[in-house]
Amino acid sequence: MAHIDVSGIDYFLSDGTQLLNGVTFKVPEGTKTALIGPNGTGKTTLFRIISGDLVPDEGVIGRSGNMGIMRQFVGQVRDDSTVRDLLVSAAPPALAAAAREVDEAELAMVELDDEPSQMRYAQSIVDWGDAGGYDVETVWDEVCMAALGLPFDRAQHRPASSLSGGEQKRLVLEALFAGPDELLLLDEPDNYLDVPGKRWLEDKLNESKKTVFFISHDRELLNNAAGRIVTLEPGINGAGAWVHGGSFGSYVDARADRNARFEELRKRWDEEHVKLKELVNMYKNKAAFRSDMANRYHAAQTRLAKFLEVGPPEALPIEQNVQMRLKGGRTAKRAIVAEKLELTGLMKAFSTEVWFGDRVGVLGSNGSGKSHFLRLLATGGTDPEREHLPVSDVEIAEVPHEGTVKLGARIRPGFFAQTHVRPDLLGKTLLEILHRGDEHRSGLGREAAAGALDGYGLASQSEQKYESLSGGQQARFQILLLQLSGATLLLLDEPTDNLDLHSAEALEKAIDHFEGTVLAVTHDRWFARTFDRFLVFGSDGKVYESAEPVWDEKRVVRAR
Repeated sequence: MAHIDVSGIDYFLSDGTQLLNGVTFKVPEGTKTALIGPNGTGKTTLFRIISGDLVPDEGVIGRSGNMGIMRQFVGQVRDDSTVRDLLVSAAPPALAAAAREVDEAELAMVELDDEPSQMRYAQSIVDWGDAGGYDVETVWDEVCMAALGLPFDRAQHRPASSLSGGEQKRLVLEALFAGPDELLLLDEPDNYLDVPGKRWLEDKLNESKKTVFFISHDRELLNNAAGRIVTLEPGINGAGAWVHGGSFGSYVDARADRNARFEELRKRWDEEHVKLKELVNMYKNKAAFRSDMANRYHAAQTRLAKFLEVGPPEALPIEQNVQMRLKGGRTAKRAIVAEKLELTGLMKAFSTEVWFGDRVGVLGSNGSGKSHFLRLLATGGTDPEREHLPVSDVEIAEVPHEGTVKLGARIRPGFFAQTHVRPDLLGKTLLEILHRGDEHRSGLGREAAAGALDGYGLASQSEQKYESLSGGQQARFQILLLQLSGATLLLLDEPTDNLDLHSAEALEKAIDHFEGTVLAVTHDRWFARTFDRFLVFGSDGKVYESAEPVWDEKRVVRAR
């Protein structure tokens, strides 16, 4: 038995803004339920309330069954934690506590090497076994082989930061589905996964008997694996919840019908309100001259008061109005020329040309070198001219390579970072960033900056610092900076990963109208349909071109 019962949840931000308003829904036993909604409506906050990380201001959470959690940070681990640490983070609490005690006791024994520390370490090993540690290591061995192609004893001390985002996700997902928890809470489990990984996730969701509640913006994943969809809908006093009891295939029409029904009900309510007020005024005027009208006047007043007490029907949800306008500019006909380009230790030498106006999808499995290729272009290629330097202060690691890749005249690369890591923006509010400008873009006056943020659905976040934004809001702000920077070559590394459905559609329209060249690494099957041609990083280490998306490339074969 495993279920979630969310009842009347209110949550206020530290500035007093109400984020969640009376959120109520159920996740029944055995169902696969998705949570969607515009960026910033509180999806991750609601997950943290359900998991117990946050306490709501009002309402209660009821649930049954042991709960396994994948938090949002998985896929972005860049600290000194190991593969074992990642697996421990997905383990049941008692097992995770026993694992931490083993680590601490082992460190104490190395540092002190006295009898108490040796006794502590011996006891921690006993406790690890009693908690089921040795049994779970057998499971972790299978998990590491499935996710990384390595046994646990060889993978456990490997830095988690050496894994791609998709490998980190796959590792934790494998552990959760193989683990004992009957209830899984997954915050954007498909982010960073390649398409074979997403298909694997779809199969796991459909096959598993566990109850799963997950956040996703992937339209195909929602259609293929979600049996129910909970939508957080923004309102004047925070977001409320609406439940669609079917898949995404019927969601769009169902929501349109629901909103149309709300609109009609509100129209009728407004008409009835006007009639009642007119009736009260009519009897009021008559009662001033005729005493026999007094009773009718009071009856009309009572009727209006009861009508207002019941109140209007449920308000139509506030629709997010995101309008991205990527401008670009004319450049040389040959935007990118690669000759015998080899990404050291990643892919074999290849040559290609990308022409002005091309929309090129960069496809392949995780860890194949796609992001490295984009980062190389983002730094201006081989021996870049000054005009080819990036149009932002985003920190881009050097990409070792042989051969050459050159950018054409008037090419200004604008880079969208997959992980949204922007040290240059930390500690600054959005208005401050736009107002100050930098060496790549002019500063904007307060009114112009506010207008630009409003076009990207970020007006209410104007005084928030960049690091406090949700993943989707950070993504939209990055795209806004590209718009303002004068980039003529867009290098987008998984741009739709954190975008809500409406924002993803807005980005697709913006790219369609962009005067320039676009290369995008993506595993979004829907998004990829908008591209003209594809560079595929194959499992044999070769890069080849395709006119159609290729989604079945497996992990690149190389020494690990």
